[in-house]
Amino acid sequence: MNLLLDTHVFLWWDSGAEQLGSGVRAAIANPDNQIYISAASIWEIAIKSSKGKLHFTGSTSSAIERNRFLPLSISPRHAEIAGHLDWSHSDPFDRMLVAQSQAEGMVLVHADGIIHDYKGLAQLWAR
Repeated sequence: MNLLLDTHVFLWWDSGAEQLGSGVRAAIANPDNQIYISAASIWEIAIKSSKGKLHFTGSTSSAIERNRFLPLSISPRHAEIAGHLDWSHSDPFDRMLVAQSQAEGMVLVHADGIIHDYKGLAQLWAR
């Protein structure tokens, strides 16, 4: 299974936080699953860190490698899908993750109530 981790899920996993449910922990740790982190999440972490809204030390790219996750670039197709989503949610990072998940046939792993209500998305609740 291909899993795309939402930004907070990636941060929780990387820090060893206890917010993640046991089923999600097992899915992420399962070597048969491919785990992806979007460039949108890297961008979001960088912006929030520089504004003091998030404490993340070190390199996000290094954290992706250390966890043996795979980076997912943003393509023009992803951007087009994100821009045309029939969804009033205005967060550009969440819109991109939903678009990438749909475009690439991935399961989006998150704990976001707004995303949870989005129909037609393969998703896994993280808590």
